[in-house]
Amino acid sequence: MSIKRLHIGPRLSQVAVHGGVVYTAGIVADDPSADTVGQTRQILDRIDQYLAEAGSDKTRILSTTIWLADMADFPAMNSVWDQWVPAGATPPRACVESRLATPAYRVEIRVIAAVA
Repeated sequence: MSIKRLHIGPRLSQVAVHGGVVYTAGIVADDPSADTVGQTRQILDRIDQYLAEAGSDKTRILSTTIWLADMADFPAMNSVWDQWVPAGATPPRACVESRLATPAYRVEIRVIAAVA
């Protein structure tokens, strides 16, 4: 069975597709100067883009992991998430507090989804 990789870099690929499943890397905001709401919007927009490129969409997400630099940002992140995630297709999700790659990052999200 083949593996398809998208947005391949020297250290990691942003997306891998194998066996009818899409796996994303942990995605952070392009503009980390944005607040938690802004960073979350940027990340979810990128997830939409990556899933579309891989032949999937947010209704087919199987699992999500969210890392927050500070759990105090949980309500702000959820305010964007709740508007983005489709009703009736909310995936299993874990959300934890963790130190992220740089202090400017407030949110990092990774998804696993089925190919449409």
